[in-house]
Amino acid sequence: MAIPQTFIQELVSRADIVEIVGRSVQLKKGGANYMGLCPFHSEKSPSFSVSPSKQFYHCFGCGKNGNVISFLIENNGMTFIEAVQDLAQQFGMQIPEDDATPQDRERAAQQRAKQATLTDVLEKAGEAYRKHLKNSPKAVAYLKGRGLSGEIAREFGLGYAPEGWRSLASVFPDYDDPLLAESGLVIVNEDDDKRYDRFRDRIMFPIRNVKGECIGFGGRVLGDEKPKYLNSPETPVFSKGRELYGLYEARQALREQGYVLVTEGYMDVVALAQLGFPNAVATLGTACTPDHVQKLFRFTDSVVFSFDGDAAGRRAARKALDGALPYATDVRSVKFLFLPTEHDPDSYIREFGRDAFSRYVSEATPLSRFLIDSAREGCDLGTAEGRAHMAANARPLWNALPDGALKRQLLAEIAGLAQLDVAELSGLWGQKPAGAPWSRPRRPESAPRPARPGRQLPPGRGDRALQIVLRDPTAWETLSQDDHTLLCELAPPHGPLFAWLDSQVHDHGPQPWEALRDALQGHQHEAFAVAQVAGVLPDIENDLQELRQILALERKRRGDEEMNDLVARAPTDPQAYEQLRQRIEAQKAKTRA
Repeated sequence: MAIPQTFIQELVSRADIVEIVGRSVQLKKGGANYMGLCPFHSEKSPSFSVSPSKQFYHCFGCGKNGNVISFLIENNGMTFIEAVQDLAQQFGMQIPEDDATPQDRERAAQQRAKQATLTDVLEKAGEAYRKHLKNSPKAVAYLKGRGLSGEIAREFGLGYAPEGWRSLASVFPDYDDPLLAESGLVIVNEDDDKRYDRFRDRIMFPIRNVKGECIGFGGRVLGDEKPKYLNSPETPVFSKGRELYGLYEARQALREQGYVLVTEGYMDVVALAQLGFPNAVATLGTACTPDHVQKLFRFTDSVVFSFDGDAAGRRAARKALDGALPYATDVRSVKFLFLPTEHDPDSYIREFGRDAFSRYVSEATPLSRFLIDSAREGCDLGTAEGRAHMAANARPLWNALPDGALKRQLLAEIAGLAQLDVAELSGLWGQKPAGAPWSRPRRPESAPRPARPGRQLPPGRGDRALQIVLRDPTAWETLSQDDHTLLCELAPPHGPLFAWLDSQVHDHGPQPWEALRDALQGHQHEAFAVAQVAGVLPDIENDLQELRQILALERKRRGDEEMNDLVARAPTDPQAYEQLRQRIEAQKAKTRA
């Protein structure tokens, strides 16, 4: 979806950033701005400032800043498109879609209207379930027996679905309304067209999206009946392969705790919140998918999967490994926690205490170790056949990792277990020899380099730096002013594009590539920028560490050039001689330190 830049600017101008941010952060007037505790890091004194005149926020503690769209992306875990859609819906604005036909726009509008209607229906049902819980002594007794307080029940919106077959008929006068079946609340018998409630005599757990809207339910029996858990079916607003229970409630805790704990059930999440671990979420009756992992990494860089220690738990962990591998960059952490077979997180904490569980989490198995363990499972490494089998098992897992230091270290470890040189294993797997990921063939010495104004990065580095800052909305703001100057002074086309991006971030805050692409229209180097972004392979991450390494290499290269120039001029230029002497003394002092 290509959204015109003019629409985005109008949308941002209509929004009141104080009102939007104030839904998540308690703000107090302080001079011209409003102040509050930063939602992006843990602090005791307010350092988070919101400017109503500039329609901008900035945290003086962690440095996060941006406009209303970037706040929804950062705080609510939305994508850029989701944030724009959410704001547009609030202000009754129709998003123009340049690449859509009138029929496509009409269908999209109908879909959005239906989704809004379905969430209204589900919210109404959730309210009814909460009222039923207050009037059901046995349901209340069950929750108290599980150690849950009324406060936690309210926080997660827990309810109770009565035993009757048509209890929702008292909530929805038109029980035959197709929306009740489409939302998953009512089941329609295909043979006789009879209708009845899907959820009966169950504790109800509302499933919320990142905006806090109810999109489905999970129901748990009060006894030992089967199935123990029952989920809403797939609907236009609910997909269990993309949603996580408790994520909306855990958003702030994820930033405060620094990691997310992924469990296997609703009760695990609610019980952990009760026991002091509000940073837990759960999959919804399905294996963890890449969509789940990608969504989690919007909120935190550290994910811990918790599973039972039995064979079923190991199988579930193996599927989670498959989902996590494409997103396991060098700056992210993925671990796997296997509890004793007789325990779930709730029972473990109650028997051994919070500190013991925290230690258990900190000692969880890293992704790298679990990958190796999974590859060598069932393989006799004492035989050539077993080592070959292990390498064959490891290959698809290793291939799924994004390029980086972790991937290269694992290649060496797998090669060692297979008793092969790294080069031999790379050759077997069709890999190129390791080298700088952004390197390109050097120009032959005999070929003169054309003279161009401005500094010029070595071939490939400027392209890669440009790809990273265009594809990652936050990358530019992580760099220092000196970094900005270095990049903006580069020769065309790189320098002018970095300077253009600097002005865009200054005027509009961080913007994703979709928005930048629209704003680029008519720029002298538009085609070059678009080609660079289009040329990035799908599995290449926007690695900020790589960007910093590019800048460090460029600074070193420039320093070497300046040193060589001083050496050449020193014999005849006293000023150059003095500068050279000072540089050499500074290098010696740095070496001694």
